[in-house]
Amino acid sequence: MIGLMMAAAAALGTGEGLANAQALQPFFTKLARASAPGAQKGRPLHILQIGDSHTAGDMISGAWRDALQGRYGSGGRGVMAPGRPYDGYLTRGITASMSPDWSIAADFGKGWGDGHPPLGLSAYTLTSRRDGATMALDAEATERFDRVVLCAMAGPGAGALTVRMGDQSDRLSWASPSPRAECRTLRAESPQTHVDITTDGGPVTLTSWGTFLDQGGIVVSNVGVVGSQLVHFGRTDDGVVSEELNTYDPDLIVIAFGTNEGFSARVSPFEYEAILRSQIGRIRRLAGNVPILLLGAPDALTRRSEMLANGPGGDSSACREGGEAVVAAPPPPPPALSGSGLAAAMSRLGSYLGVTQAAETGQSQPQLPSQPLAQPTTPPKPIYPPGAVVQPLPARAPETSRNPLFPPAGLSVIRDVQRRVATSLHVAFWDWEGRMGGRCTAMRWTRASPPLMRGDYVHYTKAGGKEIADRLQADLDRASGASAR
Repeated sequence: MIGLMMAAAAALGTGEGLANAQALQPFFTKLARASAPGAQKGRPLHILQIGDSHTAGDMISGAWRDALQGRYGSGGRGVMAPGRPYDGYLTRGITASMSPDWSIAADFGKGWGDGHPPLGLSAYTLTSRRDGATMALDAEATERFDRVVLCAMAGPGAGALTVRMGDQSDRLSWASPSPRAECRTLRAESPQTHVDITTDGGPVTLTSWGTFLDQGGIVVSNVGVVGSQLVHFGRTDDGVVSEELNTYDPDLIVIAFGTNEGFSARVSPFEYEAILRSQIGRIRRLAGNVPILLLGAPDALTRRSEMLANGPGGDSSACREGGEAVVAAPPPPPPALSGSGLAAAMSRLGSYLGVTQAAETGQSQPQLPSQPLAQPTTPPKPIYPPGAVVQPLPARAPETSRNPLFPPAGLSVIRDVQRRVATSLHVAFWDWEGRMGGRCTAMRWTRASPPLMRGDYVHYTKAGGKEIADRLQADLDRASGASAR
């Protein structure tokens, strides 16, 4: 068993997977300064990761958090969606609870719809119109905190929150003459492990909360939505995201989308590039000069025939199973596409995001060929962590009656666009697939003992998440060491 585990880990490869590392130099400089002997202890360094189920499940970001906090010290749990926004919500290091008096809006899935309240970094907004609605957060000793941040929508008729931690109790009102996003910060005299809030005086709409320990160290915040794509993050509100970024003040922003895009019914590299460039530009505009690390789409596999040709020019040849190479049929040419001109393409994109052309006036858009937007996938019921892309399959079931395993053609298309855009925009890029060991590695990871990936060939076990986090940090260490020479 140990031999199989070592073999699977060896498949991760040994080459450096980080490109454009110079874009991370400001973060490396802060890290070196904060970890120097005699450095003053205060605000922790903050890594903020936004993404899909890989981020929401916290298998990788959680292992990364454990490693960094073990090395530099804990700065708290960081930014989170308020309360428990969905069944199966996973939180490492803290336990969140809430009363049943909250309605939930999200940027994707059943929480998305007309008339939703504004969304922020967490992509979830929770609203209660009942006095006495509660939320609570209990932290493990390793994630204790002395600073609590609550971000909510202020406005006429907005209610208040009573916040309790330790012997301290504060009442915060969000009543305001005009509607706006507003984050409030509370500090405790000593580290705490429990905070709870209670509503009164009118409706309260929370967009995020966070806990921090201002004694140095590092925070790794993970905010993700199961099944989502980067285009869905575009549904968040500029005003809310700007207020939250200004308050949470990240030192590094990690963008971790791509898997769901690669499993879409049809992937348009042209429109995906427009989305990627637009959202990176938007994050830069709202966050200021914060370094960005773009994680490339990982290796993932399927047996679904419709994924053979979901991306033009993508590689969907079959993986080797049972010692035999099964060759998949070559993908047919992409179907003829309708629509003409930049205006039509951007109109469809705006409609999908729920914005109008007037709302986008003054924002530059890349000139790209007009193609329909990749269709979003609807996730099945969450598994461990939530399965957002494909239905789980037995890892060792007979292969004779099913298609061979293969990476969707769209995944390589997405990955190529990510790499090209990262270079063009001077964003750091990490080759997740390459550091796993390359194409079709997900099969070996899934069948390792113990498994490093789950039976859907997409999501990671706790052991697999640690392997990915270790490889990512090794590449960051290598890059930061090179920059210091």
